Order: sequence, then C-alpha cells, then structure tokens
Amino acid sequence: MSVPVTIVGAGLGGLALARVLHVHGIASTVYEAEASPTARAQGGMLDIHDYNGQPALEAAGLMEEFRSIVLRGREAMRVVDTDGTVLFEKADDGTGDSPEAQRAELRRMLLDSLPEGTVRWGHRVDGVRSLGGGRHEVSFGNGTTVVADVLVGADGAWSQVRPLLTDVRPEYAGNSSIETFLFDGDTRHPTVAKAVGDGALMVFDKTASGKVFLVHREADGHLHAYLWLARPLDWFAGIDFTDAVEATAAVAREVEGWAPELTALITDSDTVPVYRPHYTLPVEHRWDRVPGVTLVGDAAHLQPPNGEGANLALQDGAELGAAIAAHPGDVEAALAEYERAMFPRSAASSAAGVANNEILLGDNAAPKLINLLADRFAGA
Repeated sequence: MSVPVTIVGAGLGGLALARVLHVHGIASTVYEAEASPTARAQGGMLDIHDYNGQPALEAAGLMEEFRSIVLRGREAMRVVDTDGTVLFEKADDGTGDSPEAQRAELRRMLLDSLPEGTVRWGHRVDGVRSLGGGRHEVSFGNGTTVVADVLVGADGAWSQVRPLLTDVRPEYAGNSSIETFLFDGDTRHPTVAKAVGDGALMVFDKTASGKVFLVHREADGHLHAYLWLARPLDWFAGIDFTDAVEATAAVAREVEGWAPELTALITDSDTVPVYRPHYTLPVEHRWDRVPGVTLVGDAAHLQPPNGEGANLALQDGAELGAAIAAHPGDVEAALAEYERAMFPRSAASSAAGVANNEILLGDNAAPKLINLLADRFAGA
C-alpha cells in the first residue's frame, strides 16, 4: 500500500490526481484555499482533447460522466474580419476530437467522484518547508499545519510548493486578455449571438497586429469574450478596471470602427471588464529530483493560453496517480517516472503554444491562422 498523498490545490490537475489515486485504492487529501466549491467562478469553455485530456478522464473512470456535460455544437469555429466578413467557417458535425465543456462542470464532476472529506476547503498555504527525508510541512493561513510524506503542488501559477524544487518564477508573457460577458445572448442580444455562431469566433484586425478578439458561446447562450492584446504591463496599469465606465471605454477604444455586432460584446457587457495578464514559465522548465515532492499543471509548466493548460493538468494528475499506483512502497520511483514523461511533453506543448501565439498576435494573423485551420481540417 502506498502512503497517503497530500495535494495542494483543488483545480483540475489536483482533482484528477486524487480521483485516479482513489480508483487505485490510495488515499489522498486535497487542501484548497477557496472557502467552498462555489466560492468563485471557474472560467469558461474547455476543449478536452482526445490525446491528453480524454485519456486522463478515461483513467479516472469518468468518460461517461464527461460525455454528459459536453455542450454539443460548440466545436464550431468562425474567423471574421473587423467588419464581420466571414473568412473561415467550420461547423460542428459531431465528429470533432475536442468536445467542449464548461470548466465549472468539469471540476464539479471531479469533485463529485471523490469520497466525502477528500477536499479540505479554506486552507490557504502560507508556507512549505522541508523536514528532511522526503517529508514536508505545509502551514496554512488558518493556523493549522500538516506533514506530508508525499507532497504534490497543484496550486497554479504562483505555486507555494514550487520553491521547494526551483527558484524560477513566472514572467509576464507580453500579452494580456480582457474578458467581458453578454448573458443569454440569443434572447437579449440576438444580432450579436448570430454573428458569434454556434461555437467559437475569432476576430482579426488587418490594420493592427498584437490584437485578437476571441468569443465563446457557453451554456445557456452566454457569450464570453476575450480581447487579447500584446501590450506591456504599464499600459494596462493605466486603466482602472474597478471602474466599469472607465474600463469599458478604454477597452472599447481598441475596437473602434469595428462592426457594431462585434463591438457590442464590449460596450454592452453585463459585467465589468476583467483584466487577466498572461504569465509563463520557461519553455524548458524542469528541476532536479527532490525527494517526496513534485508538481502538476500550471505549477509545473505555466504557459500563456493555448488550449492545452487544462488538458495537460488532467494528464499530469492522471499519469502521476497511475505512477504512484504502479510503484507501491517506492514513491521516488513513481515521482521520477512521472517527471521523465512530463518534462518533454510540457516543453513541446509550451514551444508549440509560443509559435501559435506569435501567429495570432503577429502580422497577417488571419490568413496564417486560416492556412493552419485548413490543413487541420483537410479531409475532415
């Protein structure tokens, strides 16, 4: 029997790990800073790929449950110019390899699959220290501590566990996104909803590089938009994102002159624009083996948005869980096996993401992207 596993962070990676361990009869405890499963919104749509995210859910014994939360039709894709002219379109015919689901539903599915009490809510990590011999003490803001024989940091970009393994910290990736929402678009904003289509919309400005507008149709017809800008942090610091009027006006200036059904995604937003700077770890980020501890997901290989983050987190959690199960009584063999596979695949994904983001935010982005999409869907 393997020793219990202590997991910091109840995101997708940490929960996937806990679930796969449970499938193999191995106990784990997940410590999460949030006060409850519904303490905050969990983000938007996720496309779960057939080569990493789906095999992880299969290993977790949750594919049937996953299929029940997939939003049909959301793999549709449309690329338009700023005047609304359609440059590329691909319908969702049900044969796609990356079905879409809401992150919140995916997380709920994973939480529901765990024994009651596995997740300890309201445990924000204040510090972690080595006790020697592969054991670590985790201190929480509520004054409690726990000693871990096997510690896994699944605690995201600003991981408190990562410093046990490396001094490397995330750096600004050179671009940020600003999020807006239109709720119940089909009823309240039918013209905008029609322009977005059934799945994802991408808008490119031929007159300016360093800018792309992404929109997802979510559950209940909600429209979730992301204006992605390659600007320095100082530029965003000049906008008060706590002031709805100022923030909306500043963001709207970036889409001035665009078709009204596109600009309405910003000017008519039902929420204050949300600013999200993108940070990254180095493409080849890795560390030397440290007894008793490892990382999964963004804690291990933070990357700018590229459609892989959630999938890699699920894969990390599932493969680490399987490795621990395959090496009962030999934690170090399990952690070393996991890291040997994780390092090269995360580096390859990060490098591919950098290349794709250079296309999206570079010159002549629309035709370059359309060529890539045409190649991807050729013969589909």
